[in-house]
Amino acid sequence: MASFPDSVNENDIGQAKFIGELLVPVAPFDQKSGREAWTVAFAPNGSYFAWSQGHRIVRLIPWAKCLKNFSIGHDGEATNALSPRRLSRQNSGEGQLIPEADEPREHTIDCGDVVWGLAFGSSVPEKQSRCVNIEWHRFKFGQDQLLLATGLNNGRIKIWDVYTGKLLLNLMDHTDIVRDLTFAPDGSLMLVSASRDKTLRVWDLKDDGNMVKVLRGHQNWVYCSAFSPDSSILCSVGAGKAVFLWNMDKLTLMRKLEGHHNDVVSCEFSPDGALLATASYDTRVIVWDPHKATVLLELGHLFPPPSPIFAGGANDRWVRSVSFSPDGRHIASITDDRLVRFWSIEERAPQAVGSLPSGLCCAFSADGSVLAAGTRGGSVHFWECPRSVASLQHICRMSLRRVMTTQQVETLAIPMPLRDFLTYKVI
Repeated sequence: MASFPDSVNENDIGQAKFIGELLVPVAPFDQKSGREAWTVAFAPNGSYFAWSQGHRIVRLIPWAKCLKNFSIGHDGEATNALSPRRLSRQNSGEGQLIPEADEPREHTIDCGDVVWGLAFGSSVPEKQSRCVNIEWHRFKFGQDQLLLATGLNNGRIKIWDVYTGKLLLNLMDHTDIVRDLTFAPDGSLMLVSASRDKTLRVWDLKDDGNMVKVLRGHQNWVYCSAFSPDSSILCSVGAGKAVFLWNMDKLTLMRKLEGHHNDVVSCEFSPDGALLATASYDTRVIVWDPHKATVLLELGHLFPPPSPIFAGGANDRWVRSVSFSPDGRHIASITDDRLVRFWSIEERAPQAVGSLPSGLCCAFSADGSVLAAGTRGGSVHFWECPRSVASLQHICRMSLRRVMTTQQVETLAIPMPLRDFLTYKVI
């Protein structure tokens, strides 16, 4: 068994540039469960980075300052690829960087229990609450509001003000671990939580965090959920082989995508909403057309490809996490074979790989230049992402697909090769 197909020369695959890591305090009693960085997240506006560093603690760090510390060495000169910067969060004053005036401040948040899920929520662009008949609200969220939601081991969800680090809301309804959280990208501050209690719950933070709906359908734990860019579709995956798609206008199940052979643990839409990537313990990442429920691309992590029986059991290639780059052309995956892979949607072999022991999760920065990955030890590793100038055709395709479904594109009176390109069939 190999990590790459026979047709690929491993020497031809690039090495991802490791630029630094964030470390956590180490003590003898820490060598046990509870230290894991289950989630890492970047603020939509690129202002903050957050990660669950284990033992109830979440760190909120101004991303520009963090990135500057990675790129500038102790002597004031830029570091090279062979000398990445390691930052320990235990050696600065009370574990915090000292900000200058009017700069974003670093915060250390004690959430009171082990943190499994993190999500940033922004009220930009401004969108009204669904509860338009209620005139009075406890919280008046302004256009510059930036929130952090944390999902806890005890089933609670806590909402924090990113700029002050203060607790705003405490949402209680789940009966088991809140594994994942995601905000609607449209600025409505609608929050969806995925839990081991086999449900998803929809919360309206502009209505003081009231629960709108319980989405039922999963027969086992729910691991992850993700909104489409226009907030109209929600994807959810869990301990089962199916991928669930929900209509978020009607709050009903649309369809299930069948194709994986083991638990599906991670999902994310492309920036134009035309593609959906899902990661599974069956050693594969599948790229779907969510509008037609068809498989467009399979990214394998074990070769020769395992049989469905082998893929459905234990193996050392479980894919833990998948993330779509903001450029819509690159995907990152984290696997148990101690590698992080950077893929292009135009190729079936990785563009670059990097070493990552015990990786659990990953996320691209808002501009797509950096990938962050959390580990079982609580630390976070950062890589510079492969970059290339997108073709004009791809930019036009993304612009069109942001406003048109696959079915709408197929009705256009255009040549078949152009139609196939716009519907991503050529990948």
